[in-house]
Amino acid sequence: MPQSAEFKQKRRFIISLGKALHKFGTNSFRSEAHLQNVANFLGVKASFIITPTSLTFVLIDDEHCEHNYIVRVKPGDLDLGSLARTDELVEELSSGQRSLAEATERIEEIYNKPNPYGKTITFLAFGASSGAFAMLMHTSWNDVLWSGLLGLVVALFVFWSERSQRISESLEPLSALVCALIASAVTNYDPHINMALVILSAIIVFIPGLSLTLGLSELAARHLVSGTARIMDAIMVLFKLYFGAVLGIAIGNLIWGTAEFIQPSAMPNWTSWVAVTILSMTLVIMFQVRKKDAPWGIISGYIAYGATLWATPYLGYALGAFAGAFALGVYSNLFSRVMNLPSSIVMLLGLVVLVPGSKVYIGLNSAVSGQNMLNTPDTASQTFLIFMSLVAGLIFANVAVRSRNTL
Repeated sequence: MPQSAEFKQKRRFIISLGKALHKFGTNSFRSEAHLQNVANFLGVKASFIITPTSLTFVLIDDEHCEHNYIVRVKPGDLDLGSLARTDELVEELSSGQRSLAEATERIEEIYNKPNPYGKTITFLAFGASSGAFAMLMHTSWNDVLWSGLLGLVVALFVFWSERSQRISESLEPLSALVCALIASAVTNYDPHINMALVILSAIIVFIPGLSLTLGLSELAARHLVSGTARIMDAIMVLFKLYFGAVLGIAIGNLIWGTAEFIQPSAMPNWTSWVAVTILSMTLVIMFQVRKKDAPWGIISGYIAYGATLWATPYLGYALGAFAGAFALGVYSNLFSRVMNLPSSIVMLLGLVVLVPGSKVYIGLNSAVSGQNMLNTPDTASQTFLIFMSLVAGLIFANVAVRSRNTL
């Protein structure tokens, strides 16, 4: 094929790969590093700048002419199954199993692949994840039940937002408002529920703890624009959720009145492991992990939580998260080496179990209302230290055991 046509084929593949990695939720510094490796393999001089809302590619042909590609995009959602398929495709290309034309066609198939788990299973996963989070907070069975039911309500709004632009733009505050209204009404029939915690558990899928952690990781990697953008986006999501919850509670109190909370019996400690199991399984579904990779993702939740639980009596709760993140990072990189897959597939699943996004919400509630949702003193400082511990744990893990590739 003529050189110009060959370069066009390479450029098309690199652009398609970059758009796919962004859509599947890969963070900026991993995407840029991976694209640079692919460009080097294809013999194309290239430079990449990726942020949560934009893609900028500069590709140089053999005649030293620059070809720029700049596009504005929406922040991607995690799709770890498609990420694994994309990584395998690049491996097939580099090993000669696929031609460049075949790889380009295949990546477009992966890009448009529908959710493998379907609406019904995903719907149930929303409810199960909310109930599992309430269980992880050691509250009561009443809270677990109502959190799970309200999680199903949130799932309905998520499905609705996929069909309606107006709902999509107001998804977070509207979901929080409706959950708060329902929870306020429920307290009149079941005064044993912790209303604020039930609302938090119901909207836990929106709490941007993972985004905050990834944003700090990008800042630590000196990707300042992307990290700052991701953190500010996460903070705005948090504010929208909190405003919706507060407004819903206020309207609910006007309509239903205020019920006096009756403290129920706390749940036994063993339920934490049940909660981690359920939460990890639901994350497999919501992050669209392939079925053959799912057991490894569930194990990552056990490792992250178990290491944190073991280290907490010695280091304290905040620094215990460092041990959990370090163990998770080592496990993820070993998984990458053994299974020849991106470490992100299992690392992100385990990281969700550790991220203190709920503590950010709880701290915001304490600062605004002066009331504690749970008996958690010094929430703000503890939350900040947990975030730093998670980022440091992952950095030290990468030093101890290197991943197979950049993803």
